[in-house]
Amino acid sequence: MKDYGFLRVAAAVPVVKVADTDTNAERICRLISEASSKEVSLVVFPELCVTGYTCGDLFGQQLLIENAEKAVRRIMDHTRGKAVTVVVGAPVRFADRLYNCAVVIRNGNIKGIVPKVYLPTYNEYYESRWFSSGKDFLNGPSSTAGRCLVNGKDTVREGFHAEIKYAGFRCNISPDMLFTIGNTTFAVELCEDLWTPIPPSSYHAVAGARLIVNLSASNDIFMKHAYRQDLVRQQSARTMSAYVYCSAGFGESTQDVVYSGAAMICENGAMLAENGRFDTSSSMIIADTDMEKLSVLRQKTGTFGSVAPDGTPSESYYGLYSRVDIGMPAETDFGKELLRYVEPHPFVPKEDEDGSRCEEIFSIQVMGLASRLMHIGCRHAVVGISGGLDSTLALLVAIHAFDKAGLDRKGVIGVTMPGYGTTDRTYRNAVGLMHILGVTVREIPIAAACDRHFLDIGHDRNVHDVTYENTQARERTQILMDIANQCGGIVIGTGDLSELALGWATYNGDHMSMYGVNAGIPKTLVRHLVRWVADSLPEARDILLDIIDTPVSPELLPADKNGNISQKTEDLVGPYELHDFFLYNFFRFGYSPEKLLFLAGKAFNGRYDRETIVKWLRTFIRRFFTQQFKRSCLPDCPKVGSVSLSPRGDWRMPTDASYAVFMKDADSPED
Repeated sequence: MKDYGFLRVAAAVPVVKVADTDTNAERICRLISEASSKEVSLVVFPELCVTGYTCGDLFGQQLLIENAEKAVRRIMDHTRGKAVTVVVGAPVRFADRLYNCAVVIRNGNIKGIVPKVYLPTYNEYYESRWFSSGKDFLNGPSSTAGRCLVNGKDTVREGFHAEIKYAGFRCNISPDMLFTIGNTTFAVELCEDLWTPIPPSSYHAVAGARLIVNLSASNDIFMKHAYRQDLVRQQSARTMSAYVYCSAGFGESTQDVVYSGAAMICENGAMLAENGRFDTSSSMIIADTDMEKLSVLRQKTGTFGSVAPDGTPSESYYGLYSRVDIGMPAETDFGKELLRYVEPHPFVPKEDEDGSRCEEIFSIQVMGLASRLMHIGCRHAVVGISGGLDSTLALLVAIHAFDKAGLDRKGVIGVTMPGYGTTDRTYRNAVGLMHILGVTVREIPIAAACDRHFLDIGHDRNVHDVTYENTQARERTQILMDIANQCGGIVIGTGDLSELALGWATYNGDHMSMYGVNAGIPKTLVRHLVRWVADSLPEARDILLDIIDTPVSPELLPADKNGNISQKTEDLVGPYELHDFFLYNFFRFGYSPEKLLFLAGKAFNGRYDRETIVKWLRTFIRRFFTQQFKRSCLPDCPKVGSVSLSPRGDWRMPTDASYAVFMKDADSPED
């Protein structure tokens, strides 16, 4: 079974009985069995879950500490024969000191013990009353030394990796340990560690951990959870990691505070899974984290690696990390069920943040054009208006840019250029919209000029080939450029990001302009933005909604016998929602075609079958590679989102690269 770079992880919150280690071990074992049955590779439990976090001064009772060790042994035995790695919280005695620890267990063995570094001793917390800090292991004597950067200087710092015999097993105890499951490295921090100015996980991530687990016992007060959510999300984003957070819940003492049992799984700032909190029974959340994606993001973000110390990757700010190979992950059938949501429309804002995101996107477009107009002292902008989505959005951006620059909207010259394929519907919408928006309207039919050109070059106008189509596109561009010269203005490009990716534009025709406003906007988002603007323009709403409902078409071929559009773009190159899905994931995360196919099958399940997805994925690959020459001479345009194909910024690709290996990968048999 292929894992496609995913790792299934879980956060399990057991109901505890304070100081009853036997009962707690039994409940933890049940959750381990559940995790194993669901093909989980790593399950994380709360801080001090073996004893309960709220034992207070009972932590000074040796019987409790001894029973906790026996309970851990019982949990170890329960993991035998299981492929799940378990991280539980327990008090661990070492060198006459007691530490608040995470115990990492796999297949009956302890792989390492990680002590908590930062002990809260303020407000309701008194941890230093009972526990010693894991800093003891960072500053203690050592037989090894690691070089690292401290305040920009190459310095020798000591790392202390002590060996401990615990629960009948010898292992290392240290805060600076990295554990490897298959191709994934993870590290551990505990509760308060996350709340510090520089959490240990920041160092862990720089040292190579793509997965961070946090065993926590964070009580709840009014509004604290929202802040806690932000902490987890932000730390996962800052470290470009997956972050599994698991906090103590029901059963902990409510003598002074309440523990809700918060559990979260985040990935690079996105919440993959979260529980409902305040549950009176044991619970578990599970998610499939994309380790491959995180690796690519780190690889592409040069500053992530630049903050790492010089030398080998194993060196860190904490000294020399010890690395423990745990083994292979569980055999998880991700094809059967993928426990994460795959967004089919990654460019489109989510419903709950729709308005603010659309406003921000539109404002970037508007500011880009307004700034260019003001910089060059230009008072005229020429836009070709077809009655389609792209030119409509460009016109809307233009009028708002003129408003922002304090210019008269009449300086926006909208030009409609009916040709062989123009339909009554698109013509009426183009002219009607321009009049409503108060711009200068010009109409210049192109059929006669194209007929003359066909005569000049000896082309039969009844042969509807690429010459027939591109002649119209270039004639329109020539008209726009000449009008711009007449009025001392600039031509506003209307082509969008999806068309750039597919090369669905006529070279030196609609491909060319003096400033493009849509080059960072994919087709699925264009439609969404126009709908958003329609809600604030009641006078133009009906026309805008009809434009949204009009099939996407360049209208370069004659209409059908009923006067309707005969040339529909999505019939020729495929659904834009598929291409935008391919583009986003191919560009952002470097996914292979095989993985794109797998994820598209999940995202569009029930909408497109595998054969259809393969067909249009092959089209995407072929056109993306062969049409790079058009992107290599792209006009100036503002970057709007995380995906940009500007040759001066985000995408620098040779025009003659081969796509053979990518096409072969797209033909991989279904797993």
